Amino acid sequence: MRAGKRTECGDGGGLFEDLDFPPDDSSLFSDSSTPISRLQGHIIWLRPQEICQSPVVFPDNIHLSHAKQGLLGDCWFLCACSVLLKNRHLLDKVFPPHQPLWSDSKYRGSFHFHFWEKGHWTEVTIDDRLPCVDSALCFSRCHAPSAFWVALLEKAYAKHHGSYEHLWAGQVSEALVDLTGGLAECWSLSHFGSEEEEEEQQQRTPEENHNRATRKRLKLDFIYTLRATCALSCSTQSIPGGDSVLGQHHAMAVMEWLDVKTLAGSPVRLFRVRNPWGRCCWGGAWTEGGAGWRSLDSADALDIQAKAAQGDFWLEESEFLSQFDDVTVGYPINEEGHLQSIYTGNPLPHRHHLAGRWVKGLSSGGSRNSSSYGTNPKFWLKMCENGEVVVSLLQHRKPRQLSDAALEDDARRRRYQAIALHMWKVEKKRFNLSRTLNKPPCASTHCHAHQREVVLHERLEPGHYLMIPSTYQPGAEARFLIRVFSSSTSSVSALKSPAPLLPLTTDGEWETNHFRGSWVEGRSAGGSRNFPSHAQNPCFPFTVCDEPILPGLNVKVNLHQSRTETDLLPIGFHVYKIPAGKQSHSIPSEDPVASCVPHCYTQDVSLSCTLPLGAYLIVPSTYQPNCAADFTISLARRIHRRVVKSQEKLGRAIQEMTNKAHDQKMAAVNNALIMCVCVCVCFFGLQVSHISMMQS
Repeated sequence: MRAGKRTECGDGGGLFEDLDFPPDDSSLFSDSSTPISRLQGHIIWLRPQEICQSPVVFPDNIHLSHAKQGLLGDCWFLCACSVLLKNRHLLDKVFPPHQPLWSDSKYRGSFHFHFWEKGHWTEVTIDDRLPCVDSALCFSRCHAPSAFWVALLEKAYAKHHGSYEHLWAGQVSEALVDLTGGLAECWSLSHFGSEEEEEEQQQRTPEENHNRATRKRLKLDFIYTLRATCALSCSTQSIPGGDSVLGQHHAMAVMEWLDVKTLAGSPVRLFRVRNPWGRCCWGGAWTEGGAGWRSLDSADALDIQAKAAQGDFWLEESEFLSQFDDVTVGYPINEEGHLQSIYTGNPLPHRHHLAGRWVKGLSSGGSRNSSSYGTNPKFWLKMCENGEVVVSLLQHRKPRQLSDAALEDDARRRRYQAIALHMWKVEKKRFNLSRTLNKPPCASTHCHAHQREVVLHERLEPGHYLMIPSTYQPGAEARFLIRVFSSSTSSVSALKSPAPLLPLTTDGEWETNHFRGSWVEGRSAGGSRNFPSHAQNPCFPFTVCDEPILPGLNVKVNLHQSRTETDLLPIGFHVYKIPAGKQSHSIPSEDPVASCVPHCYTQDVSLSCTLPLGAYLIVPSTYQPNCAADFTISLARRIHRRVVKSQEKLGRAIQEMTNKAHDQKMAAVNNALIMCVCVCVCFFGLQVSHISMMQS
C-alpha cells in the first residue's frame, strides 16, 4: 500500500500532507529530460478550494467530465481514463465513492485510489495539492474547470509510477490494465513498418492487400456489439490532417461509432474520435460543414454532429483505417467483475494467475530457435470441457529510463524483454517434453514482442495443455505473470523444471554425498505427509557440523527418481531436525524445518536452504503410498574456509607424522640389517676357523 504520512501544518488547518509525494521537484521530475523540465521554478501547489470557489469531483454535465490534456505528455493515460466514465463500477473500483469532499465537515485533504499491479489491487493515498502555473492546473484536467477527478487521478497515478515525468509517453494498453485489472489488445492498422514489411507489401497483389484490409475491418466487426462497454483508442505517429508531433506517438479515444446510410442507400461507418488536447485536428470530409454530411439526411446529419464535444471529430472507416497506425481494445468487464471476450462477447468467469521468473542459467532458455528452449518455465492448463480461453503473459516492468522517452519504440525495448507464449496439447500420462517441443504448437502469440503483455486467444477442447512463456534472447531475466480467463471450468498449475546437478553454485567449498534408496510397495513407500503411512518412507540422517557463519546457503538436496520421462511419479521430500536424544532413523513428531513440495512429476526436485548446527533427517516420498521406484539423494554441504584450513592443517600434521613414522621404521629396518650382517660375518668367521682347525 502506498499511503502518505499525515502531518499538522499551521496554514493548512491540519489537512493531510503526503510526505511520500511532496509538493516539490522530486514529485515532478525524474531526470528532467522531457519538455516539462522547463517548468522548474514556475510551479506552485494548490488545493482545489484555492483554485476555484466551489470545487467538485464530477460535473453535472457528463460531457464536461472528460479529460483535457495539459503540458504533460500522458495522452495514453487519459485515453484509458475514458473507460471509467463509460463503466461506473470500474470507476468506483479505482476511485472509491463517498470520500469526504471539500464541502464536507470530515474533509481532511486526502483521497484514496486503487490501481491493479502484478495480480493485486494496490491502494495509493495522496493529498489534494495539485501542480499549477499562474494559479491554474498545468497538467490534465476536466473540461469543466471546477471538476477535479482527472487531476486527482493523474496525481495518484504519477505517485504510483514515481513522478509526473514518468508518465511522459506510454501505452494505452498498459494504463487500461492498471485501471481495470483486465486485458487489452493492440491491433496494428498501419501499412508502414520495417523495410522487410514494405518489401512484402510491394510484392503482394492488389487482391492480397484487399484481403489484409478486410481482416482489419473484421477485427473491428468483432467488437461492434460491445462498443458501448469496451474501451477503444487509436494512435498515430502523425496527427491526421497534417498536424504532427515530431518523434512521438499521439493517442486518441474512440468515443462512438455508428453505421448509417447515405441518401443513395450506401452504408457508411462513422467514428467519433476525441483528441485529448481538446481541439479538432482533422480536415476530412466529415468535419463541420464537410461534404460527407451532405450525403446524409439533413436531420440525421444534425443529430450526429450534435454529439461532438470539444476536441471531437468524425471520420469514416476508410479514413480511420488509413490515418491511424493501431487500435487498442480493452476487454469489457461486467458488474460481476468477469471479463467478456472481444471476439464473441461471451463472459469469461473462470480466472487464474500464476507468477513466474526467467533466471539466467536456470530458466531463461530463449526462443524456440534456441537449444535451451525447454528450460523455460512451464505451466499446465487443464480444460474440463470445450471453451473459449484467453491467456496473457505479462512481464514486470524494469525501472524506466526517461532520457529517450520520446523514442517510444526504443524505450519500450529497453524497458521490456521480447516475449512470447506457446501452447501444446498433450496427454499428461504420456508426456515427453522433447517429443512435444518437436511438434508445432496448437496456439501461440506468434513472434516475440517488446510489450509488457502479450495475449493468446483460442477455443480449446477438454484435456491438458502445456504452456511455455519465453523471452527471445536466452539468459534474459524478468519476472512475469500468467493469467488465464476461460468460459468453461479450467485449472492452471506450474510444472517444476528438472533440477541441475549439485552443487548449484561454486561459491566456497562443498562436500557432496550420494545416497541410494528405494520405495518398496507395502514396506517403504509411505507416500506424502497427507497419509498415516508417511513414517514408513526411507530416512537418511546427516549432520551440519558447523554454524553457517558465511552468508548464503549451506545445504542443498536433490532427489532423483530412476524412472523414464513417460512414467514419472510425483516426488518430493522433507528435512526434519532430530531432537537431542532421539533416534536418528525415526521421523520426529515436529514439523519439518525445510520441504520440497508440492510433489512434482519431474525427474529431479531440489531444495537449497540454510540450516544451523545439528542432526537432520531427509525423508523422500512419492505423493501416493505404495508407488515403487528407485531414487538417489545428492546432499551438498558447504564447508567454511576455517574448517577447510583446519582440515588442511590436520592433513599436513598427519602427513608429517606418517613421514616421521616411515623414517623411524626405515631406521629400524636398517639397524636390523646391520645386525644380521654382523651375525653373518661372525658366523662365517667361526666356520672358517673350524675348517682350519680340522685341516690342521
